[in-house]
Amino acid sequence: MSSITSRFLTASRRGLTAVGRCQLAGLSGLAVTVAGAGVVGALLLLPVGLGHRLLPPAAAALRRCADRARVRAAHWSGVRISPPGPLPRTAGARAVLADAGFWRDLTWAWLEPLVGGLLVGVPPSLVVYGVFGAVVQPFVWRLLDDGNWYAFVPVHSPVLMLAALALGLVFTAAGLRLAPYVLCLHARWSRLLLTAPRSAELTRRIEQLTETRTDALDSSAAELQRIERDLHDGAQARLVALGMRLDSAMRLLHHDPPGARAALLEGRELSARALKDLRDLVRGIQPPVLTDRGLGDAVRSLALDSFLDVHVEARLGGRLPAAVESAAYFAVNELLANAAKHSGAGRIDIVLAQDIVLAHDGDPALRITVTDDGCGGADPARGSGLLGVRRRLATFDGSLALHSPQGGPTTVTLEIPCASFLPKTSSS
Repeated sequence: MSSITSRFLTASRRGLTAVGRCQLAGLSGLAVTVAGAGVVGALLLLPVGLGHRLLPPAAAALRRCADRARVRAAHWSGVRISPPGPLPRTAGARAVLADAGFWRDLTWAWLEPLVGGLLVGVPPSLVVYGVFGAVVQPFVWRLLDDGNWYAFVPVHSPVLMLAALALGLVFTAAGLRLAPYVLCLHARWSRLLLTAPRSAELTRRIEQLTETRTDALDSSAAELQRIERDLHDGAQARLVALGMRLDSAMRLLHHDPPGARAALLEGRELSARALKDLRDLVRGIQPPVLTDRGLGDAVRSLALDSFLDVHVEARLGGRLPAAVESAAYFAVNELLANAAKHSGAGRIDIVLAQDIVLAHDGDPALRITVTDDGCGGADPARGSGLLGVRRRLATFDGSLALHSPQGGPTTVTLEIPCASFLPKTSSS
């Protein structure tokens, strides 16, 4: 019973939050209308010359409104809207008019109050009207004449008053239930109008691929150097020492059997250490548990090895591409190491989940959330750990979002787009 009550309260809080956000989105439409009207006024004044001075600041004000809408869509609904390139600052109205993103902003400014405003106005209207029927009607229906109607119910008797109360509760519940979905639909509508032009997307994509290719080549070279160094300083050195001990045992075998036995025992210990070094090296390249059991169990093995209290929740429907699993595994490993060294945390929660909303092109995505109860204040600029994770994810067009206020908690969200999710396979 308590779990049902808890779920009901959680859903109610989520619905109320979404209704408030719908109201804020509707009110922001007024600012969008004012900014759009300012741009149109500047355009109309272009023939008389005054518009050349008014258009750049008006376009900048409209762009700020559009940028806030993009941030709200990502924060409230997880829908990313790719921004266009920055507006030209030093150039005049001619450069603004040549900017494709400016015309997209202007189209959005005129359609948003009509379509988006009406869309986000539905849940708050249902909630307000429902509250009126459930809270106000029971107390005022006797004071009103026979023309008192609530929706399609004529409220002029106790039975009809109870019907209006029930209908008001239905309206309120419908508004709370619809609000999150309406917010998501509004975010998708905004993405349809505000996403960057195709040319800007292609240019940005080329720049990103050039940068990630360079990072991938540097990371690959560094990884090869690390493997070579580990082999040279670890297994190779122990194998050389093992060979020397075996030669020594061969020389001592006839005239000093106890010494030969001691040398052989030491050689066996060296071989065990060399084997351990090789196993550690293999685990650092591709852990066997990741290959055999998948990402969920591999992260759970990291949790068991950590001295912190680590809780893992995996909501994965199947195996992911091997490269994505490997990148996610080592990213989580780095985050756990950072938390153990710097956060002062006692508990870490890890959530692995599939998400089809995050990727800007609609592809599935893997979302990993790592939250610790430490002191907070993490900054990627002060260390190489988070920067290394970010570079590792950039190869897959992934991203790292960090929220770490002073005093904690620290939440790191990793997002890795995936072209497809592989079906589950069972080992025989």
